This record gives sequence, C-alpha cells and structure tokens, in this order.
Amino acid sequence: MFAILLTDNMDPFYQNISSFPTVFFTFFLLLVVLYWLVAVLGLIEIDVLDFDIPDAEGALDINPDSGLSNANVLAGFMLRFGLYGVPVTIILSFIALFGWLICYYAVHFLLGLVPDGLFTYLAGIPVLVACLYVSVMITAVIIKPIRPLFKKASQETIKRVLGQSAIVRTSRVDNNFGEAILEDGGAGLILKVRATGDVKFVKGDRVVLLEYNKEKNIYRVISEDEFAGN
Repeated sequence: MFAILLTDNMDPFYQNISSFPTVFFTFFLLLVVLYWLVAVLGLIEIDVLDFDIPDAEGALDINPDSGLSNANVLAGFMLRFGLYGVPVTIILSFIALFGWLICYYAVHFLLGLVPDGLFTYLAGIPVLVACLYVSVMITAVIIKPIRPLFKKASQETIKRVLGQSAIVRTSRVDNNFGEAILEDGGAGLILKVRATGDVKFVKGDRVVLLEYNKEKNIYRVISEDEFAGN
C-alpha cells in the first residue's frame, strides 16, 4: 500500500518537503499531528494552547503603560486576522496544513527556476512569509462560519452538564490539570476539569461536574461519593 512512497518517482516529493522553506511547514505540521496523537491518548489536554481572547467587539488594551505581555500581543494579532472563536489548536492545525500545501506547490513550481545555493534561501524567505500569510487568511475564512457553532455549543453544554457524572480521561486530574469525558449518547464530550485543593483523581475515576468557571473555561469536579454525601 505504501510501496509508492519508496519509489524513485517520489524523490521530488521528499526533496520538496525537506527543502527550505517547505521544511518549516513540514516541521510545523508534524508537531500538530504529534500533538493530536498525544491528546487523543489523554496525555495532554486538547485545549492546552488555548488562552483568553476578548470578543472582536471588545477593546484589547495594548498600552505599554498597562503592562503589555506576549499574550496580549498574540491575542491582538489573532483578533486582527480573525483567528478567534474556535480552539487555538484547531486554528494552528489549519494554518499548518494550508501553509504546507501552498508552500509545497510554490517550491515545486517557482523555486525550481531559481539557481541552487544562496539564491534559493534568499528567494525562499519571501515565499515563506507569503505562504504563512495566505494560510492565515484561508484559516480565517474557514473558521468564520463555524465560530457561532462553537459559541452556541459551549453555552448549551454548560447548561446541561452541571451535576452530571463524567469519567477522567487524562492520567490525572488535580487543581492544575485534567480532562474528563461525559457520555452524551454520541462520541462523548471532552471537558477541561479541575479538582479542589489537594484532591486528585486518576484515569477512569468518576467525577461530578459541580461548577463552571467561565474565565478559565474549566469545570470544578468532586467525586461521585462526595456529591452523594457518602
């Protein structure tokens, strides 16, 4: 099935994905794939890269006197290009995928006309920047129509899951880390959860979703026994 990947006809493919500037997106895409594989196994949280981004209608304070941080700069960048309203991991996944595809074909059809050596790297820099910009623009267009779906789903989820039991899916749940899966009759809902104080849960434990923290997008959980008053 994969024998074609080992044939001589595939040599240009390997050369393109491992040459500058495509190698930048190849590495980026490999990191994204690795992240999703590890997240599916429950070793890290699915939204580990997420951070608070204000609504587009809101004002982002980037006054240096107010203590400008890297998070503020990144949030401002994402707002400017319409990269908000969906998990950051999905945004980065789209950028990596589209950037890799665009850069691959740009290198295949354009940089082949440039002499090898220093000129290849000099020509590759603007190609890299252009591909990154275009991939960001494409990602912004794609996530725009699905943004309301995430917001609506989040609001409906909060209303109906409080007080329900979920099963810990990560290696642990404490006051700094953890996810649980709530059976909803379908694929299940993966929720970011936190224990209270020094309490810890391990994978497979059953917990009850007690309250929701909107600012941190987390659910506080307690054990089923404690919730039942045992």
